[in-house]
Amino acid sequence: HVQLVESGGGSVQAGGSLRLSCVWSGHIASRPTMAWFRQAPGKEREEVACISSTFVTKYTESVAGRFTISRDGAKNALYLQMSGLKPGDTGMYYCASVQNLGRVYASCPADNEFGHWGRGTQVTVSS
Repeated sequence: HVQLVESGGGSVQAGGSLRLSCVWSGHIASRPTMAWFRQAPGKEREEVACISSTFVTKYTESVAGRFTISRDGAKNALYLQMSGLKPGDTGMYYCASVQNLGRVYASCPADNEFGHWGRGTQVTVSS
């Protein structure tokens, strides 16, 4: 049974920083392909950042240069360092891993390959 638990969300003013963490447990390889998604009220969920098995990263254009995704297999943890936060970054942030945990991804796959999800952590950025 795979479990993902996010933490680190909160309320900050524009320009501030937050670090999200996601700890995983269960039958997951030490270098799983994982991603952070977010969903704002009234909007569809979008992938924010991804890190592949081989440490290739991908960011959505709106966060590139401000957010950094990282993974620590020794701690079973995924992180998202967010800086220069904007009100548009407000939303529920979800940690996800690919459904096929035994597969090595050289690059980040399509969104529909992510099949394990955490419950989310709320990020609110005020202007």
